[in-house]
Amino acid sequence: QVQLVESGGGSVQAGGSLRLSCEASGYIFSRACMSWFRQAPGKEREGVAAISAISEITYYTDSVKGRFTISRDNAKNTLYLQMNSLKPEDTAMYHCAVDRRLGGTCSDFSRYNYWGQGTQVTVSS
Repeated sequence: QVQLVESGGGSVQAGGSLRLSCEASGYIFSRACMSWFRQAPGKEREGVAAISAISEITYYTDSVKGRFTISRDNAKNTLYLQMNSLKPEDTAMYHCAVDRRLGGTCSDFSRYNYWGQGTQVTVSS
């Protein structure tokens, strides 16, 4: 059974930093595309960052490039999102997501088919 458990969210002032973690179980983590999504109240869920399985190539949506860094530790079955220079518009529930299917590109956010429950990030001005 796939399980994704996020942690690390909180409330910070604009310009601050947070590091999110996602502990995964129930599948072979090291072989799967992983990503972070976020959803703000009244808005659709959007893909924020993704990372490939073996080569660990990373992808970012334009609004977070240069501020967020996605990484993974395959030995610990854990995905991370380092968020720096946070802005009020980054306020959202952040979810990690997995797609265990092989092939294709991990940067295709439409491929992800399982999400964790999320961790709340609130950035005040």
